[in-house]
Amino acid sequence: MLRRDVIRGAGGLALAGTVGGVAGAQAPVRWDVSLPWGPSEFHTVNAQRFAREVAAATNNAVQMTVHSGGSLGVRANETVRSVGDGVVPMAEFAAFQNVGDLPLLGIESIPFLIANYDELKTMHDIVRPTWERELERRNQTVLYVVPWPMQCFYFKRPIATAADLRGIRMRTYDRVTADMVQRLGMVPQQLTNPDIVPALASGRVDAVMTSGTTAVAQRYWEFLRHTYVTNHLWASNLMVVNNDVWRRLPAATRTTIQDLAKRLEPEFWNVSRGEHDTRMGELRQNGMTVEDPSPALVQAMRQATATMADDFARTNPAAGPIIQQFRQRVGRA
Repeated sequence: MLRRDVIRGAGGLALAGTVGGVAGAQAPVRWDVSLPWGPSEFHTVNAQRFAREVAAATNNAVQMTVHSGGSLGVRANETVRSVGDGVVPMAEFAAFQNVGDLPLLGIESIPFLIANYDELKTMHDIVRPTWERELERRNQTVLYVVPWPMQCFYFKRPIATAADLRGIRMRTYDRVTADMVQRLGMVPQQLTNPDIVPALASGRVDAVMTSGTTAVAQRYWEFLRHTYVTNHLWASNLMVVNNDVWRRLPAATRTTIQDLAKRLEPEFWNVSRGEHDTRMGELRQNGMTVEDPSPALVQAMRQATATMADDFARTNPAAGPIIQQFRQRVGRA
């Protein structure tokens, strides 16, 4: 049996429910929502809130069931294809994990391009219309976009300079972060979230880059000891819906859901903003050190990655004008 057939079996109830909802005027539309994150991670909690509020706003005409932890069988790095093909009607995915289908989703991963949440919002204002247009071509509509908190490096031993990084096997997200890791003398190991803990347990990786949210959810203190708040890149999640099922809804219902997503998105960003300090505190409580990287390490990281924005633009020509406009808006042109 083909793997896609297995996934269709897992998500088929959602599509059947949607068709049934259209056939019967009063029957609710039911969609399964696939998420790769664990049940307690804030993106999952946000999605559950969105589902509840959609049900309330539509008088239960649209009912969404959130399935966390990849339980529907959709791999994190195959979500764009799965939603576009109708394998699942709705899903959330990390932009960086789906650059194989849409390379421009990796623009946030360019090291040290975006300094903070305000700059990230500026980048989204510029790049999001292109993301939405490209995803529309892949048969899906974006409902909301929410970032992860700032990124950290997690190690088994203290790291003071770039020399201390040599040979360390580091978890990476995509080609951009793999390039960064190689420039720093580390060995990239590309892994999605569910694969990190098995890789740590088996010794496949020695270190991880991710947010504090994932570090706590996956109990990194069982494998690693030292956290450095590098803030070297940003990563966001997109909640999307398959256009075939989306367009079966009445126009007024689609507008209600889009307006709700627009209202909730800033609140979800505020949840993200509060996550970092909370999770860093939990790491400390469980015996991990949490500190800023040394000035020498930061300088080495910035020097090693200084040309990566230009490299990204050469590989992805559409990114060049976006990066230029972003730098102008934040005063770094």
